[in-house]
Amino acid sequence: MSSLTSTSTTTGSAAAGSKGTGQLPRLLKGMPWLVWRQHRTVFLTVLGVSALAVACIVFQRSQLHIAGYTHVSTGLRLVPILLGVFLGAPLFAGDLENGTAKLVVTQSVDRTRWLTAKLALTALVVVVSTVALSAAFGWWWDLYKSEVTATEWISESTFNTTGPVPVALALFSVFGGVAIGVLLRRTLVAMVVTLGFTVAVQLVWSHFLLSLGDVVTLTTGNGAVDEYPALIVPTGAYRVGEASYITGDGSLLGRDTCAEAQTSQALELCLKKADVVGWSVDHLPMSQMNGMQWFGASILLALTAAVTVFLFFWGRKRLT
Repeated sequence: MSSLTSTSTTTGSAAAGSKGTGQLPRLLKGMPWLVWRQHRTVFLTVLGVSALAVACIVFQRSQLHIAGYTHVSTGLRLVPILLGVFLGAPLFAGDLENGTAKLVVTQSVDRTRWLTAKLALTALVVVVSTVALSAAFGWWWDLYKSEVTATEWISESTFNTTGPVPVALALFSVFGGVAIGVLLRRTLVAMVVTLGFTVAVQLVWSHFLLSLGDVVTLTTGNGAVDEYPALIVPTGAYRVGEASYITGDGSLLGRDTCAEAQTSQALELCLKKADVVGWSVDHLPMSQMNGMQWFGASILLALTAAVTVFLFFWGRKRLT
């Protein structure tokens, strides 16, 4: 990250200087212009790489290719981690480490404006890049949506790379990295810790992913011998846990019931004696995917908002 130079001593002079560059959007004036100048290399890198990735996805999809689908999905799952480490962690840590933060606050620059400009412009870059990637990859996945199995739509390779989830994951990872950088005040250390933080976020998110949906219980009553769980659940539904036998009074019995039966006749007799009338299967219908993604994204965005409040509370007093 490049630091603010002594020629940018005031916001006003920076804004005036921006008029002659001819390289920046006119809407970037004052503090946003300074932030752009300071971080334009990483911002342009993120936007450029995202544009290339979108172009690659669009080409693959237009050619009806699926060979690179898994590799692209893996790359997209790494995006929040990479953004958190290389964009979030150094955002303020570099300024605190090299003294730029002290230079900024000694000039006619309000800390709140500085925080707002850096966080807002960073968030804009993250949202633009991840929305584009999510939309493009979701368009590619729609091509094979009717053919996917239950484990594919609920897996990280699809669930975390389409819809609002990648955007929310990236924002939380980046702002978490920013907070780590503010607290540690050392760029390299902050990047290493942020790497651990973003990986942990992915692991925790994956652990609780299934809890985002409403489990649907399906029961049958036409006998357990001729009906099997794989045949009675809806197409594309993800089975949660093991199927159970269900008795006439609604009680559930484990799959190991009558496991000692050696023949089909013996099994049927045993199940009849246990009053087993069918199966009970818990599952998540594929139709819940969109709702689960938005619910999960809302949780991540709420956490991001909490981190943002912390950054303003902490930064207004100690960001020097």
